[in-house]
Amino acid sequence: MEELREECGVFGIWSPEKKALPYTVAIGLTALQHRGQEAAGMAINEDRNIRYHKAPGLVNDVFPASQLESLGCGQIAVGHVRYATTGGGSALNAQPMVVRHVKGQLALCHNGNLTNSSKLRRELELKGCIFQTTSDTEVISYIITRKRLEKPSIETALEAAMEEIKGAYSLVLTSPTKLMACRDPLGMRPLVYGKTEDGSIVFASESCALSAVGATFVRDVKPGEIIVVDGDGLRSIETHCNKAVPKLCVFEYIYFSRPDSTIEGVCVHDARVRAGHFLAESHPAKADIVIGVPDSGLDAAIGFAEKSGIPYGIGLIKNKYIGRTFIAPEQSLRESLVQQKMGAISSVLKGKSVVLVDDSIVRGTTSERIVAMIRKAGAKEVHMRISSPTFLNPCYYGTDVDSTENLIAVHHSVDEICKMIGADSLGFLSVEDARRLSGLPEDHFCAACFDGRYPVEKED
Repeated sequence: MEELREECGVFGIWSPEKKALPYTVAIGLTALQHRGQEAAGMAINEDRNIRYHKAPGLVNDVFPASQLESLGCGQIAVGHVRYATTGGGSALNAQPMVVRHVKGQLALCHNGNLTNSSKLRRELELKGCIFQTTSDTEVISYIITRKRLEKPSIETALEAAMEEIKGAYSLVLTSPTKLMACRDPLGMRPLVYGKTEDGSIVFASESCALSAVGATFVRDVKPGEIIVVDGDGLRSIETHCNKAVPKLCVFEYIYFSRPDSTIEGVCVHDARVRAGHFLAESHPAKADIVIGVPDSGLDAAIGFAEKSGIPYGIGLIKNKYIGRTFIAPEQSLRESLVQQKMGAISSVLKGKSVVLVDDSIVRGTTSERIVAMIRKAGAKEVHMRISSPTFLNPCYYGTDVDSTENLIAVHHSVDEICKMIGADSLGFLSVEDARRLSGLPEDHFCAACFDGRYPVEKED
């Protein structure tokens, strides 16, 4: 499923001694590459001097060995992989956002989307601020640095800034002497931290990045929490904690996060298998084989097969050398790339009734082509099952579903969608089951794209 773009990924590390941190950051960002493939960047803090590099492209392209070597060593580093939400895809909007102010430098990485960014930008411009980018991350950096003029420390400035910024955000940032991480009070975007054997503290959007750099998972950063790390150790500021029921984006379990990550104590793979169980119960099918759409449909397909008793098989192969098709700028190019990135195995599918499991249908164009591909490979029936509910509402918190214009389920019934994509039957996960995927309290999730219940209203 290439039609929905996910949030960005952030990474930060504090080391007790100066070391070659660019290589560690590159490893961590590569583990988070699935969260953003348009741009990558990192900032290295060595003795209060912040060096940085950022550019459009994948991590390995932006940071060849020569570039990593040029960034040198440091005690603190932050990194980011990005796709464009607020601000578009300009190279200027790549992160970290690095600013100089009267108290020193600040490098900031942001995952999420503010709901009052335009309002804050107008207010700042009227006060004389000049913006170099169109990203809401620059808005956050301006507010923090202005608060720093009034507050005794960078952490109290961040604490005050959180009173003004609204929406979804997980941040990692470095001042001249400190590494800080924080989540919005609703915890809409994930953020975890861990420790390495040498005493380094690591923050990342997902636990898979901790594992990649040899860090042991400690816990999730709490909704509303600020964690500060410096030479005096680690301390937590919980002024903004416990002000509301958490609202983690439920799509982290359905699609965004890597299957080997643990979010809020729940393995993402297990949640997706559970989605397959729910689908088999609510939308059973008589079939010979269950297959999944690589990669994020595979876990739910395994769950469907387990619950239904229908054998699981590999019927589609993904070309690992083709990037996600949303990278192509035009729909016609994205459509042709679908054929290049996926292939059907005729010997597995020929003459069989197939249950095809995917994670979502947003516009429907890709689903239509995959169903056609499976039929061309010889399948006699294709029963499509989707491990998420129907998309009926825009998301304002960091995904690119910002209007209802291209949402197929807004304009067509499930039966109509089934005919449009060429399937014999079609079933979606219910909103109620989506909220039950993790086993956590059902009201601890944002599912506004499915049910229209927005935890933070858009002010812009």
